[in-house]
Amino acid sequence: MNLEVKKASGIYITITDGKRYIDLISGIGVSNMGHRNHRVANAIRKQVGKYWHTMVYGEHIQSPQVKLAQKLTSLLPPSLNSCYFVNSGSEAIEGALKLAKRFTGKTKIVAMKNAYHGSTHGALSLMNNNYFTEAFRPLLPNVHFAEFNNEENLNLIDEQTACVVLEIVQAEAGYLAPNPDFLENVRERCNQTNTLLIVDEIQTAMGRTGSLFAFEQYNLVPDIICLAKAFGGGMPLGAFVANKNTMQCLTDNPVLGHITTFGGHPVSCAAAFENLKVLTTSGLIKEVSKKEELFRNLLQHPEIVEITGKGLMLGVQLKSKEKLQKTVDYCLQKGLMIDWFLFAEDKLRIAPPLIITLNEIKKSCKIILEGLER
Repeated sequence: MNLEVKKASGIYITITDGKRYIDLISGIGVSNMGHRNHRVANAIRKQVGKYWHTMVYGEHIQSPQVKLAQKLTSLLPPSLNSCYFVNSGSEAIEGALKLAKRFTGKTKIVAMKNAYHGSTHGALSLMNNNYFTEAFRPLLPNVHFAEFNNEENLNLIDEQTACVVLEIVQAEAGYLAPNPDFLENVRERCNQTNTLLIVDEIQTAMGRTGSLFAFEQYNLVPDIICLAKAFGGGMPLGAFVANKNTMQCLTDNPVLGHITTFGGHPVSCAAAFENLKVLTTSGLIKEVSKKEELFRNLLQHPEIVEITGKGLMLGVQLKSKEKLQKTVDYCLQKGLMIDWFLFAEDKLRIAPPLIITLNEIKKSCKIILEGLER
């Protein structure tokens, strides 16, 4: 796009020449509350007036971390009661992988085909797409890939498996929602084989699918959940959350089994705390299903093959990659930012801030349909 941003507010991004765009991307699912939510901005300013970075390894007790951990665990099942704050989604995955291997004493990892968990070495090892991985091999050994929504592959999970890693909705595959039976059977298979289930909610959490956490809509509770993107309220922050008994194994043999300099930065934690407060009290999450339905009802066109996904993470499947690029270009000309996917280049990504109004959805869909016509 090569657009120089001057200002962003709500669902709009303004560039230096003054042109304003509706943002249907949200920084890839980051700006769930819109750009520069005033309550989050006030929380940032208030914390900056106190202190920024000091020490995050436990030597200093910092109230923004403590308050955020208390708030977050109060919203999760009782078994997920210990938080480790990090800088990003990739680092949350790295920490979760280390925790699973350390706790179980096993090394086998089962990931899903067409999954995306980040670009750091361990996270990249969970990707089965050779185009993105070949230049960085050798990757982590003993990683095996199952088909998402294919229960016949669950025999890959055995007594030697440390963990299964999956997204509730596969993001870069084009927003592919799960079969509920598949998730339940993954959970059951993990129970049978003493395998930890790591759920990547980096993009699906914070209300994007119609509940605060996407797993709440299915019959499973993760052993470890990974958060980032919208979790920080627009600030860089991630976390992996597990049971305290599990997390305890990172404290010895070796001591400081996982460390980070900036993870749990007090300014990011203050933003995330206020972001959670707004999300859980505003009623925005309850509106997601209505907004999803409106997108689905309005986006009817011969060039649209299907619409996949859940909530306000929707993938609009077109007949060709060429048609997609032309539509994206047209939308940009008309003041609408839209995107596609790493593993689905013939799908439009729709992931607006949750604050988008019904009229703004109608306006956005009108532009998309015009683009498909032209």
